[in-house]
Amino acid sequence: MAETKRIKTALVSVFHKDGLDELLKKLNEEGVKLLSTGGTQAFIESLGYECEKVENVTSYPSILGGRVKTLHPKVFGGILARRSNEGDRQQMAQYEIPEIDLVIVDLYPFEQTVASGASEQDIVEKIDIGGISLIRAAAKNFDDVVIVPSKAEYGMLLDLLKKQGAETTRQQRKEFAEHAFAVSSHYDTAIHEWFAK
Repeated sequence: MAETKRIKTALVSVFHKDGLDELLKKLNEEGVKLLSTGGTQAFIESLGYECEKVENVTSYPSILGGRVKTLHPKVFGGILARRSNEGDRQQMAQYEIPEIDLVIVDLYPFEQTVASGASEQDIVEKIDIGGISLIRAAAKNFDDVVIVPSKAEYGMLLDLLKKQGAETTRQQRKEFAEHAFAVSSHYDTAIHEWFAK
């Protein structure tokens, strides 16, 4: 298993767009292909970068009022496939699953929505499903994939890109995964505490 991996394709799906422009600029300079959905895709294109719609990969539009956008085998297969596993590689070819090497997510602001005194319905809609699933999938496959689980880690990735280009070591990917599970754990704890009230 190669220790150092190159980021070739990134899936970007974020709630907060602030701070993302510098990161996108660097990824674009490194020749990283961008995939995205909805508002994030429009934001990326507004900066002048090419960005493929996730629905071009999945052949499904965003459905159920935006509740289902990235939840698809071609997206999760591209993240979870073990690059060193021959069976996984064959299935990726068979089902035309693209390799996704970097996932950048910033979750729906659940805690802020609760704190704002929003209605139960609005709070429930801010329980992120796709984003948290992307975070867990990418973190699980840190052997091959870099996960940026919140805007707090944008700077961490940017520093790395400036230093060594779009190449990451396994140890660096594992460190991002550790941050990812911390984000996921904190998020689920906040949701649990709200339900438990």
